[in-house]
Amino acid sequence: MKLVLWRWDDFGTPNSEFGRMKGVVRTVVGYTGGNEANPTYRTIFDATEAVLIEFDPKIISYKAILRAWAQQHNPQYKVSTQYRSALWVQSKAQREAALAQLETMRHEQHGFGKSNKPRKIYVDIEDIGRFYRAEEYHQDYLTKHTGGTGFF
Repeated sequence: MKLVLWRWDDFGTPNSEFGRMKGVVRTVVGYTGGNEANPTYRTIFDATEAVLIEFDPKIISYKAILRAWAQQHNPQYKVSTQYRSALWVQSKAQREAALAQLETMRHEQHGFGKSNKPRKIYVDIEDIGRFYRAEEYHQDYLTKHTGGTGFF
């Protein structure tokens, strides 16, 4: 099994969106990227909300998951550390794939195809570090609170 770790727009969506992809074994929302041990939603300090995706590379590739992330994510604004857009990589190959995907994103207008002028995007790429599972009420949030419909 392989892992993907990145910041998503919210805690509720990744479980429902990526958990349905063939080859994704599990998704877990949590916190990473900080120096403080055991962050929680109330005591996040310097960590970032993130989703950990465990996948089977025989069924789905890292690049395919990365493309799905890029199609659903719009990192055009600089935000606080808790909500920043970031990718945490495990290898040189993952870093290269992430950099290539960001370059593609710079030349696409979100939802509107190609653009002649590259756009500014804000995504940090870092080596994977310690991951802390978020509180249980954040796990599978949309399923628990909307019956899986995605609507409240």
